[in-house]
Amino acid sequence: MEGGNSPNLQLQQLPLATAAVSVQPHTDSFSYKENLIGALLAIFGHLVISIALNLQKYSHIRLAGSKDPRAYFKTKMWWCGLFLLVLGELGVFSSYAFAPLSLIVPLSAVSVIASAIIGIIFIKEKWKPKDFLSCGLAIVGTYLLITFGPNSHEKMTGENITRHLVSWPFLLYMLVEIIMFCLLLYFYKEKNANYIVVILLLVALLGSMTAVTVKAVAGMILVSIQGNLQLDYPIFYIMLVCMIATAVFQATFLAQASQLYDSSQIASVGYILSTTAAITAGATFYLDFTGEDVLHICMFALGCLIAFLGVFLITRNRKKPVPFEPYISMDAMPGMQNMHDKGTAVQPDLKASFSYGALENNDNMPEIYTPATLPIVQEQHGPKGASAPPYRVLEHSKKE
Repeated sequence: MEGGNSPNLQLQQLPLATAAVSVQPHTDSFSYKENLIGALLAIFGHLVISIALNLQKYSHIRLAGSKDPRAYFKTKMWWCGLFLLVLGELGVFSSYAFAPLSLIVPLSAVSVIASAIIGIIFIKEKWKPKDFLSCGLAIVGTYLLITFGPNSHEKMTGENITRHLVSWPFLLYMLVEIIMFCLLLYFYKEKNANYIVVILLLVALLGSMTAVTVKAVAGMILVSIQGNLQLDYPIFYIMLVCMIATAVFQATFLAQASQLYDSSQIASVGYILSTTAAITAGATFYLDFTGEDVLHICMFALGCLIAFLGVFLITRNRKKPVPFEPYISMDAMPGMQNMHDKGTAVQPDLKASFSYGALENNDNMPEIYTPATLPIVQEQHGPKGASAPPYRVLEHSKKE
């Protein structure tokens, strides 16, 4: 009996094996389509965000260069920028539902590239040939990221996310991250270690958790839209609360860093640290690189390094703003007429070019425009033999 049934069993198992083999190429092609959809959504979102931020920046510039008394939030251009900003953030958020986390996070370099190009075209920022080389490096790195990005896909159901949350690689990663965060926070608060690397490492550690939770929330929403409801799982709301909390604390540390350091330094160093931390979190939580061959992993790492170098060079070549220089208000001097119709003191623009008053770049001006600092000595009555001061400031009453 056993010998007679064994051939039948073998014949029955053959169609199953062939069916499993025939399904695999279809799954691979579908996963590549998901990667492409996610990458395109992320690129679209970052492009729209760059346009939105530059529109709001241009709105501020127009108000500062005119006599328009309106606040910036009362202009149509600023609201248009806000609408595009929300649209871009929605595009980036939805991209996490399709592509792996380690592929989406490095594509934020598109925002830096787009901001640089928009600044040349619309805001007339000056560029040098090496700036174009920097943009080229960032574009090449982005291409390598999309081409050799991880191809791991699984449905973001409540059971899968809970299983990843209690897995030992992620628990070990969370332990190391919590220890690092506490140490950095101690040095930052207690030892006044206000270094840019310390602050942005805090931002990067929080940002890695934000990226993990964003992918979980976006993936569960997508699965729910497809018909398998996931919003009744408690893990969805836990991830949602963690996403909001980490994003708020991340914005707080970024605001503190912007008060101490230049925005170009924050953009470059923050991009490198945040991308590295997010890729590490994606590799431990979602196991993004499981099943990938060594060549794809090496090419993906090379794409990250080239994108890091390109973003660093783009932000490094940005011209740093000139520190504020105080000026004398014309209406404070008796007998001088005010230049403004409404009686507000203004700083006259030199060379007939637009500037933020005293924030104009004076590097190329002749030396005759350079303000001189002279000692002011009040007239005092002293002994006859005392030497006279270089000059005296006499106080005159209005009667004189």
